[in-house]
Amino acid sequence: MTLAPATETTESGRTGTARHFLMCRPDFFTVSYSINPWMHPEKDTDTARAVRQWESLRQAYESLGHTVSLIDPIEGLPDMVFAANGALVVDGRVYGARFAHPQRAAEGPAYLRWFADRGYETLEASFTNEGEGDYLTLDEMILAGTGFRTDVAAHMEAQEFLGRPVVTLRLVDPRFYHLDTALFPLNGHNVAYYPEAFSEGSRKVLRRLFPDAVIATSADAEVLGLNAVSDGRNVVVNAEASGLILELKRRGFEVVPVDLTELRKSGGGPKCCTLEIRPNREIR
Repeated sequence: MTLAPATETTESGRTGTARHFLMCRPDFFTVSYSINPWMHPEKDTDTARAVRQWESLRQAYESLGHTVSLIDPIEGLPDMVFAANGALVVDGRVYGARFAHPQRAAEGPAYLRWFADRGYETLEASFTNEGEGDYLTLDEMILAGTGFRTDVAAHMEAQEFLGRPVVTLRLVDPRFYHLDTALFPLNGHNVAYYPEAFSEGSRKVLRRLFPDAVIATSADAEVLGLNAVSDGRNVVVNAEASGLILELKRRGFEVVPVDLTELRKSGGGPKCCTLEIRPNREIR
């Protein structure tokens, strides 16, 4: 597949923006415990295959013109590959993760240290939150998930530190335990999501905020099709999400399908592997 750079404009007028991502190579990936419905330690995992699939994802980003930085994996932290959970970075400020489960607790300090060592302003979280797993950033707001992993109090802490309005959304289906498994930003002002993952009140909020959203089916949600990454033009998405892919193409997006079936054994997809480093922007 030949990928076009994010900065090119499609016939539909969509232009992507080059992004900076942080990723972690899955050298120690395995499923040795279960902290979500996707994880079954009794089933075999293939670390080498996970690495190959991850490398293809990284190459896809670089082919689109995005910058990829790497954090060193740590032995004994098999889920550290899911970099999105490690922090939330907005306007060059880093709000650290505080994981809900002890198996992943050491990941938060490791990611925060990576940023601190590079001169970023950081905040160690006082409340449980799992970074971009439950925080998705648009131009004028941050959508924040709760219900399984992230404490609502963390939403307010993030808002105070980052100076962006935070909108709370409640997740109700344990298969979609993080916001980034049920919703992804298409660009700075619109999203795609699976309504049944959310409480009734949160569905009303989403309909009000995003009347032109892409609505995903259960079939696409169940292959983690919404754990996708868009630069505004190109959408990197699990290849099995066929209905979602067709709708994205109909809307004028360029679709980049990837195979992350091995990492899905831990409930991960493209977005889970990808932490966006958002630079400073002028506030007017």
